[in-house]
Amino acid sequence: MKEPEQQHTTQEEKMQHLRLKANELLLREEWDQSIQTYSQFISLSQTHISNPQTRPDPKLQKSLCLAFSNRAEARSKTRDFDGALKDCDEALQIENTHFKTLMCKGKILLNLDRYSMALNCFKIANLDHPSNQDAESLNGYLEKTKKLEFLSRSGAFDFSNWILNGFKGKFPELAEYIGALEIKKSEISGRGLFATKNIDAGSLLLVNKAIATERGILPESKSQDLGENAQMVMWKNLIDKVVASTSNCKRTQCLISKLSVGENEEDLEVPDISCFRPESDQDCSSLNEKIDVGALLSILDVNSLVEETFSSKFSGKNGDYHGVGIWVLASFINHSCNPNAKRFHIGDHVIVHASRDIKEGEEITLGYFDVFTPLKNRKEMTKNWGFDCHCKRCKFENGVSEKHEMGEIEMGYERGVDVGNMVYKLEESMRRWMVRGKTKGYLRASFWRVYSELFVSEKLMVKWGRRVPAMEVVVESVVEAVGGDERVLRVVVEGMKRNGGGGVVEMEKAMKLGRGVYGKVMKKQALKSLIC
Repeated sequence: MKEPEQQHTTQEEKMQHLRLKANELLLREEWDQSIQTYSQFISLSQTHISNPQTRPDPKLQKSLCLAFSNRAEARSKTRDFDGALKDCDEALQIENTHFKTLMCKGKILLNLDRYSMALNCFKIANLDHPSNQDAESLNGYLEKTKKLEFLSRSGAFDFSNWILNGFKGKFPELAEYIGALEIKKSEISGRGLFATKNIDAGSLLLVNKAIATERGILPESKSQDLGENAQMVMWKNLIDKVVASTSNCKRTQCLISKLSVGENEEDLEVPDISCFRPESDQDCSSLNEKIDVGALLSILDVNSLVEETFSSKFSGKNGDYHGVGIWVLASFINHSCNPNAKRFHIGDHVIVHASRDIKEGEEITLGYFDVFTPLKNRKEMTKNWGFDCHCKRCKFENGVSEKHEMGEIEMGYERGVDVGNMVYKLEESMRRWMVRGKTKGYLRASFWRVYSELFVSEKLMVKWGRRVPAMEVVVESVVEAVGGDERVLRVVVEGMKRNGGGGVVEMEKAMKLGRGVYGKVMKKQALKSLIC
C-alpha cells in the first residue's frame, strides 16, 4: 500500500503531466483534445483542493485559473460560447483581475455583439498595467469595442470610404442596431415590425447579424439539375451551421425559437423587441438541451433570406454570386407590394432602411421579390413563395384588372408594343377611371419598364412628351407609392444628363431619391459617386 505522501506526489505528477499535455495541444490548435485534457486536469485539481487534508496551494490555484482560461479559449474556437463564458467566470472567481481571462472573455462577448459587457472586461484588464505587447493588443480591442458600442446605440454608420474605394478591401465595421421599432401583431401575417415614430426616407431601421450564412457561385450551366444540386448543397450547409450555432449558444437557440414555423401564426406570442438586443440577458433555461431539427427546418424554410444580384453592388461580388442565411429580427418583416423599406447585405449583416417616409405606427414591409412588375407577374411570385398578397396595391389592381382596357394594356406589355402608346393608353385609362393620388403610383410602378423606356428615349419623348405626364410627376408618384428603387433613380439621372447635368435643384432631388434607394449610410460625395 502506498504511503499518503507517495500518493500525493503521484497525483501532483499526474496533474503536471495533464497540464503540460493540454498546453501543448492548445498550441497545436487541437481544440477538442485540449478541452478534454484540461477537463481532466481541472477535475483532479478541484478534487485535490477540496480534500480537507490538503494544505492550501497558491501555485495550484494559479494553475487552475489558467486552465479554465485556456479551456475557455479552446471552447471559443469550437464556437461553444456558453461553455467558454462559464470557464471565464470560473477563472475570474479564482483571480478577478486575471489579464488573459479578461481578454478572452472580452473577445467572446465582442463576437456575440455584447459590446458594453466586452468593453467592461477590456477596461478592467487595462487596470492591471499590461506589458507593452499586451497593451498594444488591448488598446486595439478597447478602441474597436468603443466604436461598435457607439454604433449600436446611435446607428451612425458611414460606408463612404468603402464605397469611394469601389467596394474593395475590408468590409466596414458593423454593429447590431435596432432603430425606432417594436414587434406587434400584423394584419398582413402573424407578427411584424412597426415604427414607433415618424421616420424619414433613407433612415436606418436595423442592422442585424446573421445566425449563419452560406454563400457560393452557382454554376452557369444549361443543366437545371446542376444548379439545383448546387443550391441543395448550400441549403444543407446552412442547416448544419444553424444546428451548430443553436447547439453551442442557448441565446441563439432562444432567438431562433421565437420565429414562426409557418403554422398557427395567430397564436404566436409577440416578443418584446428588447430581447433581440445583444446586451439582453434573457432566461433560456427552459429550452430543451436537444434541438428539434424538424422544427428548425420549418423555421429556416419560412424565415431564411436570399442574397442575390440586387446586393452585388454592395457585396462586391459578381452576378453569379448567391447566398442564403437566417437573420432573426429581419425575419419579422412581412412582404408588401407597396413596401416602405429596402435591404442590402454587407458581410454577415443585413442592413434595412426606409425607402420612403414612414408614419408612426406603420408596419415595416419589404418586397420579397421585384414589385416593379404587373399584378399577374406578382401573383405568380407570391404563389412561388407560398402566400397571397392582400396589400392595398394588390387590392386596388385586382379591381382594375377586370376592366377591358387593362387587359389590352397588359397584352401590349407582354408583346412589347410601342411604349409611348402604352403609357398614353394607361394614363388616359386612369383619367377615365378617376384614379387619384397614390393609386396612380401603383399602376405606374407595375408598368415601370415601359415608362422608363419612354423617358430615356429622346426620339420617343419628342413624339409623346406632350401627351404623357412629365417624368418628375411619374417618379414622385411611384416613389410615394412603392418607395425608391435603383431603376427609377437611373432614369432620373439619365434625364439630368440629357439636360446638361441638371441644376442644383435637380441634383438635390436626385440625392433625396438616392438616400431612399441606398440609405443614409454615406456622405454626399459617396452618394454622388453611386448616382452619377
